[in-house]
Amino acid sequence: MRYLTLFILSLIMWLLLTFKLTIPNLIVGTVVAAITALIFARYFIRNVHKFLEPKRYFWLFVYFFVFLWACLKANIDVAYRVLHPAMPIRPGIVKVRTTLRSDFARTLLANSITMTPGTISVDIIGDDLYIHWIYVHSEDPEVYSSLILGQFEKYIKRIVE
Repeated sequence: MRYLTLFILSLIMWLLLTFKLTIPNLIVGTVVAAITALIFARYFIRNVHKFLEPKRYFWLFVYFFVFLWACLKANIDVAYRVLHPAMPIRPGIVKVRTTLRSDFARTLLANSITMTPGTISVDIIGDDLYIHWIYVHSEDPEVYSSLILGQFEKYIKRIVE
């Protein structure tokens, strides 16, 4: 089931990236999706039946807009820091504890944090994420954890776990 699910998702991604619905493109996309499924399906999500639950797609849709809003705010914050004459930065690496259990969920969280300007995920060790932050607002782990994780963790938990 994992192979079939990854094949279908890969083919859909191929078609979205190429945006051509021609016979040669479908043939190449099918071959690429099949090779991708054969190589990477063993690393794919174990509980594939979760892909059939419509509520997860709803939360993915909601997460998309939450993520866009967080990126917009972070872009404005980074632009402010770059354009400010005093360049108010206070960089540092902070350790954030996550409650997400699956590797896929943790990776999604780390990538979401990295794609948000001003933060970069450095490492994941167990339940801890190490994040380089352009401006460390607080020394209190609960304060900076809530600022960095924001709503990401809550929605990722609803989507994946």
